[in-house]
Amino acid sequence: MCGIIGYAGHRPAVTVILEGLKRLEYRGYDSAGMALIQNRELNVVRAKGKIRELEDKLAFQDPYHATTGIGHTRWATHGLPSEENAHPHPDQEHKLALVHNGIIENHTRLKRELQQLGCSFRSDTDTEVLSHLISQELKRLGDVPLAMSAALQKVEGSYAVALISLNGEGQIWAARHSSPLILGLGQGENFVASDIPAFLPYTREVVFLEDDEIVQITPSSWQVLDGSSLEHRNKEQVHISWDVQSAQKSGYRHFMLKEIMEQPQVVRDCLAGRTDSSRAATLLPELDHLPLPRRLHIVACGTSYHAGLWARNIFQEWAEIPVEVEIASEFRYNRRIIEEGDLILAVSQSGETADTLAGLRQARQLGHRVLGLCNVLGSSIAREADGVVYTQAGPEISVASTKAMCSQMTAMLLLALHWGRMKGVLEESVCRDVLRGLEDLPAILEAELEGMQQTAQRLARKYAWCRSCFFLGRGDHFPLALEGALKLKEISYIHAEGYAAGEMKHGPIALVDPEFPVFALAPDNALQSKLLSNLQEVRTRGGPVICLAPPGLDQDMDDIWEIPAIRDPLNGFLFLSALQLFAYEMAVYLGKDVDQPRNLAKSVTVE
Repeated sequence: MCGIIGYAGHRPAVTVILEGLKRLEYRGYDSAGMALIQNRELNVVRAKGKIRELEDKLAFQDPYHATTGIGHTRWATHGLPSEENAHPHPDQEHKLALVHNGIIENHTRLKRELQQLGCSFRSDTDTEVLSHLISQELKRLGDVPLAMSAALQKVEGSYAVALISLNGEGQIWAARHSSPLILGLGQGENFVASDIPAFLPYTREVVFLEDDEIVQITPSSWQVLDGSSLEHRNKEQVHISWDVQSAQKSGYRHFMLKEIMEQPQVVRDCLAGRTDSSRAATLLPELDHLPLPRRLHIVACGTSYHAGLWARNIFQEWAEIPVEVEIASEFRYNRRIIEEGDLILAVSQSGETADTLAGLRQARQLGHRVLGLCNVLGSSIAREADGVVYTQAGPEISVASTKAMCSQMTAMLLLALHWGRMKGVLEESVCRDVLRGLEDLPAILEAELEGMQQTAQRLARKYAWCRSCFFLGRGDHFPLALEGALKLKEISYIHAEGYAAGEMKHGPIALVDPEFPVFALAPDNALQSKLLSNLQEVRTRGGPVICLAPPGLDQDMDDIWEIPAIRDPLNGFLFLSALQLFAYEMAVYLGKDVDQPRNLAKSVTVE
């Protein structure tokens, strides 16, 4: 999601920046732009659409003597895709320009303060707020690093920024917080970028920047400073041996693992600007023009369908909205009773899933309202629905979907809280507790994912011999069992089925024997004792049991995989990550093509 490239050197900056932007296209974007300093003038060129549109604009100019510049591909979060909303954003006096990845959560308040100082805004973005804020500090302090430090300390949210200023021709300043930014070191040239592929053809020497650091590059020098004190920081230079494709994975062996490990940030990005736990409030202006649904029909496929199943009980408990979850490929062919006041929720990562899109179109033809929940700005579902909530997960490259489900679960939790509070059926204290839990969730996931991966590696090696297995869960965790089974099937080609644990004795238990393991999800809730009884039935018949549970489970199981105890339904995010990692490590151990499993496509655009 969004790409940054900055260059200070001896080559024409336009050529280097365009090449870098093209290598970042995999991240997804809807507009592009660059800013260059030439002849003591700041030249900003932007275009809506693909990079070729930017190239067409540059063809009518003569910017090729510039050797310093910054470029950006934007994936819109604030404001529609347009030339005005594209980056870089200059300040009011056109003395500096800035590119930004991330979200400035307090941009509304900052914008109001800047307007009182006389600043006018030409875009709908949070990024322009930052360019004006740094400009104001530059007037006050007269020094770029001091101005950046002062401005960024006022910012809440995530950012990777790079800027050029007429106060420092031949220099680029950059900083990061919760959004990646990397320094590339060349001979007579230096780079900053959001990912290594942007500059990999020119150098393999990199410095990985940490949160709250500021970097300055010139063609012949670089320095990294503490973002608050501006004291010099010593940084280790690292040689990269990856090829371009590997570099796009940020050092991870596979895109799937990278995307699993990105899930803490996915939760943050989905929540950004949408919650206020102090007021027990959700901020979803996308829903303002839609009435409260009398009943909800969730229409989705595959992993998105499982996310809908997981959210069903949450909608019904918190918002008291009856919910039906429909497989999209069946929805349009079965007779459905949809009444006035019902709402269709079409869920799709890509926004182009053919079956889901067909269901959306049929519902609209019949006069029903449709809300889209998707990840891709300007996709068919986003354009054709009556409203859309973006999950803001960023591009997902691995065919086996992981962080998309995490983002969909987060977004649907927010919808349930929002509607519950609007209806007056959800207590303020419950809403506040859940929102605080959601805000704490990314840190918990970050602390646990590495250990989860190690456990998944151990269990994968122990159970790689199996050819079939069951995944069992109850309540909210039954849909997660379905997803765990799907992930294992998709990438390891091991037959796996998810079941509601109570269904075992109604037929499937006939398959259980010592060569048929069972993977069980056992959160500490009201249904745990019933699930444990189901597992004893499995063990009585010789079936090996892996039990995923919080600490303190005093049961005789073949393997107990402990994860932190947090409240329902937020513990579902921990269970989901563990299941994804188990499937991933199983596939890696078996030597499968993890990112591109056989017979599967990333976006299913045919029925």
